[in-house]
Amino acid sequence: MGVLKKFEQRLEGLVNGTFAKVFKSEVQPVEIAGALQRECDNNATIWNRERTVVPNDFIVELSAPDYERLSPYSGQLGDELAGMVRDYAKQQRYTFMGPIKVNLEKAEDLDTGLYRVRSRTLASSSSQQAPQAPAGRPGQSTPGGYPAAPAGAPPMPSAPPPGTRPGGYGYPQPATQRPAAAPMSGARTRYWIEINGTRHQISRATLVLGRSTDADVRIDDPGVSRRHCEIRTGTPSTIQDLGSTNGIVVDGQHTTRATLRDGSRIVVGSTTVIYRQAEG
Repeated sequence: MGVLKKFEQRLEGLVNGTFAKVFKSEVQPVEIAGALQRECDNNATIWNRERTVVPNDFIVELSAPDYERLSPYSGQLGDELAGMVRDYAKQQRYTFMGPIKVNLEKAEDLDTGLYRVRSRTLASSSSQQAPQAPAGRPGQSTPGGYPAAPAGAPPMPSAPPPGTRPGGYGYPQPATQRPAAAPMSGARTRYWIEINGTRHQISRATLVLGRSTDADVRIDDPGVSRRHCEIRTGTPSTIQDLGSTNGIVVDGQHTTRATLRDGSRIVVGSTTVIYRQAEG
């Protein structure tokens, strides 16, 4: 059973169904859970072949109406989300520098149903001999009280390894390194999708499909979630379900993550999306 499905089942029995009333707002907990998973994936730092470190401190920003609904339950929800992140990290073989924390905050610039996730890595003072904030990441703190790191854990580097992407809240993120914004100019392979005969070029590293107007490609289908799935181009290209209600089907297989090839058929709701790629 997938991590998100287990998370949903735990929520169903929590507080005798209290959450069922609270989550009639547009923001659903499984969507937040999916966003936290993506935050881990997007900010994973490979230290060596045995260790990949991901953020452990998360802030979920919500619109004022959604925050008012959820804030009375923020403690319990934060614990459940932290547990989900821990389960996902175990599945992906990720590690943390300190305990996992998920907090809710109100953001006045967000409309009802929209949310934003920020993350950072907070290291335990007991996990390193001489704590240092990574170069280029001002504002990182090192709170005490964290459990000691596993024996033999490497010291925290003074700068991110080459090829990693700095970012997260409290960390300035160079515009040239922002996720989902790296242009594909100069690439030898072209990527696009076809929906009902209409071609949509993929000109960035990632493409979000969904019913929301803030999705990269909007699909007007009641069976499609606001942010339903995400295509990542590369070698190979992949597709990831973003915690949608109805999931995705790729080449006839119901899945949460799959590798794409030229001509792959993706079904979201009742809509079929054809993934295409070609050299030149």
